[in-house]
Amino acid sequence: MQGKIIKGIAGFYYVFVNGSGIYECKAKGIFRKDNTKPLVGDDVELDILDKERMLGNIEKIGQRRSQLIRPAVANVDQALVVFSVVKPQPNFNLLDRFLIMMGQQGLPCIICFNKRDLDDEGAGCEYERVYRGCGYQTLLVSAAKNQGIDRIEALLQGKTTTVAGPSGVGKSSLINLLQSDTVMETGSISAKIERGKHTTRHCELIAMGKDTYILDTPGFSSLGLFNLEKEQLGDFYPEFAEYEKYCKFGGCSHLTEPVCGVRTAVTQGQISRMRYENYAMLYEELKNRKKY
Repeated sequence: MQGKIIKGIAGFYYVFVNGSGIYECKAKGIFRKDNTKPLVGDDVELDILDKERMLGNIEKIGQRRSQLIRPAVANVDQALVVFSVVKPQPNFNLLDRFLIMMGQQGLPCIICFNKRDLDDEGAGCEYERVYRGCGYQTLLVSAAKNQGIDRIEALLQGKTTTVAGPSGVGKSSLINLLQSDTVMETGSISAKIERGKHTTRHCELIAMGKDTYILDTPGFSSLGLFNLEKEQLGDFYPEFAEYEKYCKFGGCSHLTEPVCGVRTAVTQGQISRMRYENYAMLYEELKNRKKY
């Protein structure tokens, strides 16, 4: 019997079999011998031990078409990164870090700005414009008012999508709207510090339909830039590419060189100043990072 691992806790793996339900399974010892660990998202073959109690063993792990390091999951097709327009205000440095991290792993990103119903100033439209101009698929939605959810559903069909973002931005509320079988615990915002309480404690795949899954991950408040050299950073700012040909020097850092097409584009409003300033901050972080 074939299925997909949707959750793993304390050595037990919960495998969704289409048309049958969820089996509680252990992995065969051969995986430990081969130094292979089953991951959420793996397509597996089961040996059924008890059909009535829905117990089994994982006999074989299918070939992985992708594998993420953080979160540690397999066979993900894309990422849906959720930030709120307000309450809490979006941390764009953190958003750019996430986009870089997913880019390092070759995963396309959809950016979803939630809580448009609270956006009295209309800031969300500008955020959407900036990131769409960088080549990202960008959505402006409201989980509370059920606005724009159909657009998200259309982008998720037939794919496995990891959903991630800081705590308090409404990830779990969005996921509740996107599926009906599992109602997740939703968190409240601390009025004092405008940060959410962590409500997702483990990675779990949720089946939305045939070949369509969403993966909720614990909220994050910071992200390090791992295994990235400062010279590679510009590759993860796709909006720089068309202006780099105007840089005087090859390998331009876009920071201090006398003739720089990217800095000129920033000055002329063709590249977002906010995005460029995040780039400069991250470049300095990578430059000053100690190597051990």
